Amino acid sequence: MPPKNKKQKINQKKKQKTTIAAENQSSDALIKVDSLRKVYKTHHREEGLWNAVKSLFHRVYENKEALKGISFNIDQGEIVGLIGPNGAGKSTTIKTLSGVLYPTSGDVKVCSFTPWKDRVKYVENIGVVFGQKPQLMWDLPPVDSFALNKELYDIPPKVFEKRLKYMTKLLRITDITTTPVRDLSLGERMKAKIVNALLHNPKLVFLDEPSIGLDVIAKDLLRDFILDVNKRYKTTFIITTHDMQDIEKLCKRVIIINHGIIVYDGPLDHIKKYYLKSKIIHVKAEDKINGFSMKGCKILEQDTYEIKIEVDIKTTPIKKVIVYLLKKFECADLIIEDPPIEQVIQRIFNEKKQKKIME
Repeated sequence: MPPKNKKQKINQKKKQKTTIAAENQSSDALIKVDSLRKVYKTHHREEGLWNAVKSLFHRVYENKEALKGISFNIDQGEIVGLIGPNGAGKSTTIKTLSGVLYPTSGDVKVCSFTPWKDRVKYVENIGVVFGQKPQLMWDLPPVDSFALNKELYDIPPKVFEKRLKYMTKLLRITDITTTPVRDLSLGERMKAKIVNALLHNPKLVFLDEPSIGLDVIAKDLLRDFILDVNKRYKTTFIITTHDMQDIEKLCKRVIIINHGIIVYDGPLDHIKKYYLKSKIIHVKAEDKINGFSMKGCKILEQDTYEIKIEVDIKTTPIKKVIVYLLKKFECADLIIEDPPIEQVIQRIFNEKKQKKIME
């Protein structure tokens, strides 16, 4: 049916433009994900010895849908934040894109490969760093793991030395590459793992909680390193993290997953403008805290020497609150944080549900 009025014509043109833009993007995309689903089959039993014995002979199975038909494209050279609460489907997405998991249905193309089918050729194009997984030889120094990767990926000696020197210098770990991994701190191991994953100059790198175990200075070094590699080699990064500072400083685009579906895919600036409407201030004082009250501020927690405040930054500038706190209390420590990522996601998710109801 033809559009009945001017408003319908405008909406139809907008949809056509969106479709054309999506088609143009998908033709050049490094990663193409279409209707990706993953269903896990698990068994359930009640507690107790008798139920444990009974489950050996008769199990009650249930299906858990980790991904519910998600679709997205990522272009070469992008740094994309993949975020969401625990159990949202982030790890399942990353494992499928890296070829570790077979999906239940859907289509995925990364660097023109199907990850779980073209595994041998595909892995030459990717680097993977999982924050909590051991990826270096525990009893040997990182330099031995680097040398092994040189042979595995057939990196020319001069190219290998140049890349290794560049990366270790930028991350300031030149002095620890000959120390056994077991003697390194968590932060040093994380930086060594990142170097190990990038030595063969992959087109795509998956970073899972890359800043875990790092202090403030090391986090800034790592972020500068990622931005430098991205700019120098046009390396595409997909970053999963609960640290909003990582997302804010590295990613222009974020994909938010909740309950196996994408609830947001777009610019980070949009989230900051429309959803990050508050900051959390945690104050530890030398003396007793009494009588705090300020417009736009809500006390979340309070005891004798500590107070946690939520500040509505739309009505009250954060600087004004800090000045007030420093004048009123003898502060031993003051920490400013973003709201938990789960809270931001919940706002977006609730808005999506509301729009569906209105429609």
